Amino acid sequence: MTEPQLHPAGVEFLDVHRLRLVEGAAPRVPRDHQLARDRVWDEAVKANPGLFDGPVVACTGLDWDEPHSMVLHWAPVPYRHFALRWVPEAIALPPLFVAVVQPTDEGGLLVGRMSSSTATPDRWQLPGGSVEPPDDHHPLDETALRRHAARELVEETGIDTAPEDLTLLVVTRGEHGSIGILFRAPPQPAPVLRERFAALLSAEAALGRDPELREIAFVRFPAELANLSGPQVDYLNPLVRRYVTGMEGDLG
Repeated sequence: MTEPQLHPAGVEFLDVHRLRLVEGAAPRVPRDHQLARDRVWDEAVKANPGLFDGPVVACTGLDWDEPHSMVLHWAPVPYRHFALRWVPEAIALPPLFVAVVQPTDEGGLLVGRMSSSTATPDRWQLPGGSVEPPDDHHPLDETALRRHAARELVEETGIDTAPEDLTLLVVTRGEHGSIGILFRAPPQPAPVLRERFAALLSAEAALGRDPELREIAFVRFPAELANLSGPQVDYLNPLVRRYVTGMEGDLG
């Protein structure tokens, strides 16, 4: 089995070439923990009315069935489940998310700053989001994750990339044990990416809606991340460092 690479930020990069997902049930949450969780959630919604308690996917375990082949166990939970992190002695399952590494022809990576109405206001990250459970007629598999990543990319940036053009890049494990499935998109010219994002902002404004990303930037070196005002997702710095220090082939 390939050992994960642990970076100073505490983020693991797992070298996964094939991913299999297996559905299970979430552990039972004791009644007193549920009540405490709901109180934490209600306070969070008061502070940020944009929070939505929709169904999402949490990770219940990771296994390797052969080198570079991972089995990810998952269960559907309400988004408020993650408020258990702030309940003493309670156990919150790690969230599962997808993200897209969008390179430019010029060698940069696209990063976006979340809008104030999102669950992580002002945070810089890759385009992406929490994974939602599939409906009864479709399985949750690598193909479904690729479709979800492509949908997040176009919704947040206006970049319309076919799911089959996304390549599984790496799996990350970070803060709170969160599991990220990162896909790589084909490179595109930076001016084209800026134009599509500007068109998306105009369309959202015309509909009276806040965009999920308030701005985008392109970074080529980890030092450039220091020029971005606001918090950054934990995987961002080590990912950029890997990308620009000659490890692009290792990521793919």
